[in-house]
Amino acid sequence: MNAPASSPFPRLNILGSRIASVNYAEAVEIILARANEYKPGAYVCAANVHCVSMARRDPAYRAVLNAALLTVPDGMPLVWAHKILGGRRLKDRVYGPTLMLHLCAAAAQRGVPIYLYGGAPSVPEKLAEILKQGLPQIQIAGVCAPPFGDRAENDPQLLREIDAINSSGARLIFVALGAPKQEFFMAHYSEKIVPVQIGVGAAFNFHTGTVRQAPAWMQGAGLEWLYRFCVEPRRLWKRYLLYNPYFLARLALQRAGLDAAAKNDERTECPNHV
Repeated sequence: MNAPASSPFPRLNILGSRIASVNYAEAVEIILARANEYKPGAYVCAANVHCVSMARRDPAYRAVLNAALLTVPDGMPLVWAHKILGGRRLKDRVYGPTLMLHLCAAAAQRGVPIYLYGGAPSVPEKLAEILKQGLPQIQIAGVCAPPFGDRAENDPQLLREIDAINSSGARLIFVALGAPKQEFFMAHYSEKIVPVQIGVGAAFNFHTGTVRQAPAWMQGAGLEWLYRFCVEPRRLWKRYLLYNPYFLARLALQRAGLDAAAKNDERTECPNHV
């Protein structure tokens, strides 16, 4: 698993993670151009504060994010970090669930087949129906709700799932397994799965109405975390109450040039703009 040697788009080092300084339209074109090559090896991550903070503490996870075709700024704090650290001025984040809709619209228009992988039983099937209603031309090559929990690399069912994905003709596969599981999955199987993998987290649940999204004004104000915390406090308290302050403290240290690990990554792996 190696990071791309060069990139046609700017990337910014945020706590050691290479975050693509792109907007929705640019991300869609980069992903579809790679999908047209129809070869394994490419995946896309949508990183928020939680992901970047985990990556700062876990070199293995940071390597996964940095080896992606794109790691887009999923959260508004990463957009603000671009301004704080002197990166490209971005007007908006590239939110995973919304990026999925942009990609589906472009795929429907250009005849690019997609695959839905993840979610609870019946959720990807329901999402496929919803997408077809809104985008009648979309080609859904297949759906799969894999079993919950960890599986061995040589698990027969997992191998059958990968074979089904590759034989389906899909060029894009949306992976909804939740962070950090989906990022590790995409990286580990990137050389075996032919379509470009896009990690979209809770997108399947959001788009099917299984889980409610934060109001648009809260998303724009960077307060989606507060809404989700109020909805699922027992599951998400650690993510937000521990990692949000950690991110702010580390970002301040990086801005002041006092985060040795981030400076080392900036020098050896990830200059502010690559």
